Amino acid sequence: MIDLYYWTTPNGHKVTIFLEEADVDYTLKPINIGKGDQFNPDFLAIAPNNRIPAIVDHDPADGGEPLSLFESGAILQYLAEKTGQFLPSGLRDRANVMQWLFWQMGGLGPMLGQNHHFGSYAPEKIPYAINRYVKETERLYGVLDRQLEGKDFIAGDYSIADMACYPWIVPYETQQQNLEDFPNLKRWFEAIKARPAVERAYAIAESMRAESTMSDEAKAILFGQGRR
Repeated sequence: MIDLYYWTTPNGHKVTIFLEEADVDYTLKPINIGKGDQFNPDFLAIAPNNRIPAIVDHDPADGGEPLSLFESGAILQYLAEKTGQFLPSGLRDRANVMQWLFWQMGGLGPMLGQNHHFGSYAPEKIPYAINRYVKETERLYGVLDRQLEGKDFIAGDYSIADMACYPWIVPYETQQQNLEDFPNLKRWFEAIKARPAVERAYAIAESMRAESTMSDEAKAILFGQGRR
């Protein structure tokens, strides 16, 4: 039913987690971003921003032609609406999930991504940049920790908000964070990690895992792109 164009990144994990949780039939289409697969014209026709993940739904609800979609947050919302899972139908509960999904898309993901870049990949270690994004990561962890006080999941019941946030917390050590400083976040993190569908999603990633040390060629592909 679903073709998933995927690589082993936090944004890619979001969608495999959903598909495994929802028990949706899907075909994995690896896009090796370190080798430049994301610039293939066939992939660009589906994902014009040349970023994973992307999907093609061969059985959309309107009965029409296959529907393609890019951007992980939009994909999660679409799949939740398609399957009727992990997104409440009530006005207030749905709005609560959606605001935390957008919080992840606009804050948690981009800021932690900059943390990864300047801390792990940048050829020049710039103390100001590293400190800036480590501190912002700490702030965002604190926001999430406060939200999780007295709650099992971010927006009440387990939802696409949890699926969106969890993969970005997985590399917390690389982000120079200690989960002991965030007890509510740690409790939530361990509960998500133990879910069978999450374990299956990460097993998929492990089976495809590239070398842990990124080559200079891969860095040039990932971080050296301009308009052309």
